[in-house]
Amino acid sequence: MPIKIPRGWEMPEREATPEEFYLNRRQFIKKIGLGGIGAAMALSGWARAEEGKKIYPAQRNEKFVLDRPLTDEWATAHYNNFYEFTTDKERVAELVGKFQTHPWTVEITGLVAKPKSFDLDELIRLMPMEERLYRHRCVEAWSMAVPWTGFPMKALVDLAQPLSTAKFVRLLSFNKPEQAPGMKSQPWYSWPYYEGLRMDEATNELTMLVTGIYGHDLPKQNGAPLRLVTPWKYGYKSIKSVVKIEFTDKQPRTFWNDLAPKEYDFLSNVNPQLPHPRWSQAAEQPIPGGPRRPTLLYNGYEASVAALYKA
Repeated sequence: MPIKIPRGWEMPEREATPEEFYLNRRQFIKKIGLGGIGAAMALSGWARAEEGKKIYPAQRNEKFVLDRPLTDEWATAHYNNFYEFTTDKERVAELVGKFQTHPWTVEITGLVAKPKSFDLDELIRLMPMEERLYRHRCVEAWSMAVPWTGFPMKALVDLAQPLSTAKFVRLLSFNKPEQAPGMKSQPWYSWPYYEGLRMDEATNELTMLVTGIYGHDLPKQNGAPLRLVTPWKYGYKSIKSVVKIEFTDKQPRTFWNDLAPKEYDFLSNVNPQLPHPRWSQAAEQPIPGGPRRPTLLYNGYEASVAALYKA
């Protein structure tokens, strides 16, 4: 008997921004019972002390500019897809409390000259940290504009020294069902979450591994302590809470492509002319509100990535 997979992520476009989501910042802080610095620390995950190099605020790379205002921080902190915790976007932040993100180890392995496991704090001290403003586009047809802090993935690739036979990068997320209730309640998913990129995508100037947002550490609900950001692709490609980066000569399988291959392909590039089988991608709904926007090809990053897909 086939397993019926609940489709909590399915959302009609008219429901992209739930009415009850419209809370102002003061109401939000009051709601969670915090104020001032206490609220900021809860949002940022400033539980760990920085050692050595100061990370935040990082210098902004002015090459990466936006055509829209930044999304208010309270919205990015309380509207998240993170199925390891729940399929309810507005409840993720309530369920991440037991998730331990420090210390954190990242394994670099596969077809590389220097396989190694790094403590994340050690890795950060080796990397050129900067802030970039990026558009973020979800496959569900909603969008945000986010200030990420992190480093170009190419810097990590250069550090790892991949062999000439390495053509792809496979990324793996954490596997801690005792800390992530969604992993226990949804065993039909192929945990842990896994994603992949071609080598030319991983080393593209836009691709980042990020540790911060809005000038401080990533909150747990945003993918702490380390997540991928590929702004020309749909958001599910930007795997959260990365523990392993593997260089390989074969195209890796990816989580959503395995689950629904007719709906999610390996590349997953933003394309307004290519509809999802169950909804249009021609327009997007900004979060937390405002008029719908036309979707831009490659999410507006065509100049940087179109050459990758000429074939």
